[in-house]
Amino acid sequence: MKRTASIVFALTLAAGALVGCSKDKASDTATGTTAAAADSLAADSLAAETSPAETAAGTAAAAPDTAAAAIPETAAAAGGKLKGKTVVYLINGALGDKGFYDSGQAGLKKMEATYGVKTRTLEANFDAAKYQALVDAAFEEGDVIFAIAYGFEDPLKAAAKAHPDKQVINVDFDIKDTHGHVTSIDFVEEQSAFLAGALAALATSDTAITGMNPEKVIGVVGGDNDPVTSSFLFAYENGAKSIDPSVKVDRKFLGGAWDDQAKGKQAAEQLYDGGADIVFQVAAAAGLGVLQAAKDRNLFAIGVDANQNDLQPGHVIASDIKNLGDSMVKVAATIDDGTYVGGAVLTYGLAEGGVDLDLKASTQVLPPALAGRIAALRADIVSGAVKVERYKG
Repeated sequence: MKRTASIVFALTLAAGALVGCSKDKASDTATGTTAAAADSLAADSLAAETSPAETAAGTAAAAPDTAAAAIPETAAAAGGKLKGKTVVYLINGALGDKGFYDSGQAGLKKMEATYGVKTRTLEANFDAAKYQALVDAAFEEGDVIFAIAYGFEDPLKAAAKAHPDKQVINVDFDIKDTHGHVTSIDFVEEQSAFLAGALAALATSDTAITGMNPEKVIGVVGGDNDPVTSSFLFAYENGAKSIDPSVKVDRKFLGGAWDDQAKGKQAAEQLYDGGADIVFQVAAAAGLGVLQAAKDRNLFAIGVDANQNDLQPGHVIASDIKNLGDSMVKVAATIDDGTYVGGAVLTYGLAEGGVDLDLKASTQVLPPALAGRIAALRADIVSGAVKVERYKG
């Protein structure tokens, strides 16, 4: 797991308006960690309060362009339901991944500028002992809680049930709250990952691209073998096979080491040693090590969640975008104008601007004809001419 968002390919591709619907992807086994923690941990994790007057431009440089660009800059809403409220961003991981978590932070800062809210960011840093205390802190401090709750579904649902006056939004998967207290933002990441796989298959077979070897082998590094990561990998392989069934897709998992860049780099190097010339990273901050390995080996990678193409110029051929921050701001807009529906499942795919594949880069290594084929495939997915299978677990 937006309003109208634009993801720019080498050819400009437009995205449409967001809609909500439901899906059946498994989430109860999603990765994460949970345990009770001392209250002091929650206090230590509270991010400093920032003024509503700050603009999104002053926040993490790592945040993706799309999170800040989709909503026009406006003065804080006068008389909206959000004005003066506190919005909490509760995450199982940590900021600084130049992707998923930072995208959400960019969305949080956009809310400050647009709706006049106060914000808190609570980071568990992948530490099981912190999350329960942070849940307690989030519901004590916040009026609206955006949570990334892999592995902590039950504590979040229990807290939401105990505080029916608060708006609670779980981000990135359907939390399956039968009591209707938690709204879910659920992304159709299979659509963008399918495009990433198709791109990798086309590129690995194009030996005119300097650095591509004759072997039809591509790779992927996943932070863990959980349902959301598996949905990326499932669609990535399907996309590759749709182009060339003979393409081999090798996988490496990091066993939950989402913040271990050295481990991500090592996994990518093993895939490159096995003949892959392109490796897709689905590993949060650990994936930055994958991009470093691509540069060190003079080979190629595909980024994730934000446009990471210029982190290692000439070696990251595309990024599979997930507009986390943008989606959070869209939901905030419904809270502000009174149209928010608690307990809904909001599904955002290519057509809604929730996910996409971004080829925009300062150093472009892909030939225009290849980019054109991906643009055409994208259009076919949006129109429904090409159906992308969802991962069911």
